[in-house]
Amino acid sequence: MNTVFIVLPILTLLMFDLGLTLQPSDFRMVLRRPRAVTVALIGQIVLLPPLAYILATAFGFEGILLMGIVLIACCPGGSSSNVFSMLAGGDVALSVLLTALSSLITLLTLPFAMSLVASQTVSLPVSNLIVQNLLLMFLPIIAGLLVRMKWPVAADKCEHILSKLAFPALMLLAAIFFVQHRETIYANFSRLGLCITLLILLATSIASLMARITRLTSRERRTIVIEVGMQNAAQAIAVASSPFIFNNGAMAVPAIVYALMMNVVLLTYVAILRKQKARNK
Repeated sequence: MNTVFIVLPILTLLMFDLGLTLQPSDFRMVLRRPRAVTVALIGQIVLLPPLAYILATAFGFEGILLMGIVLIACCPGGSSSNVFSMLAGGDVALSVLLTALSSLITLLTLPFAMSLVASQTVSLPVSNLIVQNLLLMFLPIIAGLLVRMKWPVAADKCEHILSKLAFPALMLLAAIFFVQHRETIYANFSRLGLCITLLILLATSIASLMARITRLTSRERRTIVIEVGMQNAAQAIAVASSPFIFNNGAMAVPAIVYALMMNVVLLTYVAILRKQKARNK
């Protein structure tokens, strides 16, 4: 089975769904709340990829798996972050904006970051990567935004359906890749799982620390922790497995492990917050 014909439509639908939640006025939040947006984007775009490279190197990964770990760190804007922010009592509007901004910014930062790593192992067709991301991420987000502006009622109905399909679609994608690359996963899971889990814990801890230092509100802090900790596994899988870019399913293995451990860590984080809230009542 060529999984690229599954992952590419899923990524497109997820980005279209994101666009349906946006309105042009949402982007004014960048001017109204620059500290929160800046802290989140620094954590996602600037700090996470180098942190992933340092950890992957420290754990002895090289070649394809090293690239896969850095790749997932270069793909912020997880599709479920808005739901997690809501469950955590965070700022959902801020979460939606950050997901959209980070998805658009990575159109430029992803090729740059991956070219630094790929030069050590395999070549990166930068133009193909840019074109694929434009088609699968930028255009669907813009299409969803236009639908929201033109037909708001229809956009609400469509977004309600797609938001319920997002998580099952990602789990289906993860299951298919797990079956296809189970030998690679089994051989590296203990070391890879530990590396990925440490990456998530460090990323969320740094995000929380940055939010506290800059004196953001508790709602903003919770949202930023989730946004920095939740990566776009579908995008990473699409880049790794696409025949137009790397065409390497094994490179997607870290994204699969990340998707699993990300949900475990962030669900635990949400459970702790909800328990604290219940105790304070």
